[in-house]
Amino acid sequence: MKSPLKTVALLLVSAWVLAAAAIAQAPFNDDVPDKYIVVKGDTLWDISDHFLAEPWLWPEIWHVNPQIQNPHLIYPDDIISLIYIDGKPRLTLTRSRDIKLSPQIREVSERQAISTLPLDLINSFLSRNRVVEPGALESAPYILAGQNKRLLTGNNDDFYARGDFSGADESYGVYRNGGPFIDPKTNEILGIRAKDIGAGTIKAIDNDIATLITTRSIEELRVNDRLLKLEQRKIAANFYPSSPPENIEGIIISIEDAVNTGGMLDVIGINLGERDGIEIGNMLSILKAGAVVSDRVQGGMVTLPPEKAGLLMVFRTFEKMSFALILSAELPISINDFVRNP
Repeated sequence: MKSPLKTVALLLVSAWVLAAAAIAQAPFNDDVPDKYIVVKGDTLWDISDHFLAEPWLWPEIWHVNPQIQNPHLIYPDDIISLIYIDGKPRLTLTRSRDIKLSPQIREVSERQAISTLPLDLINSFLSRNRVVEPGALESAPYILAGQNKRLLTGNNDDFYARGDFSGADESYGVYRNGGPFIDPKTNEILGIRAKDIGAGTIKAIDNDIATLITTRSIEELRVNDRLLKLEQRKIAANFYPSSPPENIEGIIISIEDAVNTGGMLDVIGINLGERDGIEIGNMLSILKAGAVVSDRVQGGMVTLPPEKAGLLMVFRTFEKMSFALILSAELPISINDFVRNP
């Protein structure tokens, strides 16, 4: 007959083994904390990285407390805890204002909720870049001349544009054709990059000629630059890491502000879009093709397995392509590296 002390010890060991097994089956880090207090400046990606080896599985282990309104919005000073429900590890949320540290009740607005990613980087990128269909720039109004017939126009200068301004907006972006995004496998044109040059506001319209004042210029506006209605586009803070469709594979077709290599927090374009089932928040692994080496024993050439280079999250989708942010980079990321399910 076992002694009570041995029985207790056995129970403790069994509980520890079960807990360790549950951790092992879940995508948690080895040194996962029991709880984490959210601080200002955190993003959901930062927090999930504290707990998870595979952060895109966050929604699958997130326990939604029905007593908390908008449980997917997380604020500074909130507490995220690791708990077990039916033997399975889950992450749960405790609002800081639910803990009575003082008699004062603190109201927090949704605008103070933490974001998924560093949105300033993404929104800055979106304000400079657009993807349009072939022919969209050619049919848009174009700059006819600068003030006093000058060919170049700078900030606060007037300029003249010609085109269809019926139902015109007050403000326009000025764009230059940055060339096509081309699928390297099929040679299909996935879209045309409209390179941001500046912006202008309409002062007057005479038939099909508009007078505008330059309100912003990255470089000099030129004759034949095109005008498109400004997009008031902001990425919502409240999207979450998610798995892409199964058995999906694509290629990096562009790296913003780089010739052909990039790194962490760079914006890249991939040849996968809405028609492929790609959604905002999808996570994809970045891989480099394996080197081709000669087999000196059996002869011939052998392609080595692909090497993982990093991880990305999609933040903007189009029909035929998407933009994504590199979240980690173990190796330099290059155009023509391929992406697939993590």
